[in-house]
Amino acid sequence: MSARTEKQKMLAGEAYDPGDAELQADHTAAKNWMARFNAAFAESPAERHALLSERLESVGRGAVIRAPFHVDYGSNIVLGEGVFLNFNCVILDVCRVVIGDRTAIGPGVQILTADHPRDPVERAKGIEFGRPITIGKDVWIGGGAIILPGVTIGDGALIGAGAVVTKDVPPGARAVGNPARVRA
Repeated sequence: MSARTEKQKMLAGEAYDPGDAELQADHTAAKNWMARFNAAFAESPAERHALLSERLESVGRGAVIRAPFHVDYGSNIVLGEGVFLNFNCVILDVCRVVIGDRTAIGPGVQILTADHPRDPVERAKGIEFGRPITIGKDVWIGGGAIILPGVTIGDGALIGAGAVVTKDVPPGARAVGNPARVRA
């Protein structure tokens, strides 16, 4: 059995070396794609959708992302139908990010699968890891919210503006604050 590549480790949520040549090439390709996407303001909706489909794992019908938009790789992002991301969203997709149908995400939201060891000795080795994020259908995420690694947000949930989501949010719940807490 052959050894797993750094990319395979990354996608599995295991410790990996972000300086790996394959990952660096993927990151460079993502940077080049972002430059094209973020410069494409005058393009038609169909052309912008086609640009998204070039890089993202899958893009549902009617999905819209307003530039600027920033990713680590892009290829680990799944957008459902009718998804909307407002200006200046960041998705660090070292693991898979799934965003369900008709979810609306406000400006400046950060969705962060990337993580680092808590121990300073381990962190100094330069390794990273990640945990996937799943956002359900019909979710609303207010501007400036931050979704941390490994979080699942259930269908129909509402995340308040500026919330820092550190734990799973059940379907239909409202979560606000820092750290975000479910409110009635």
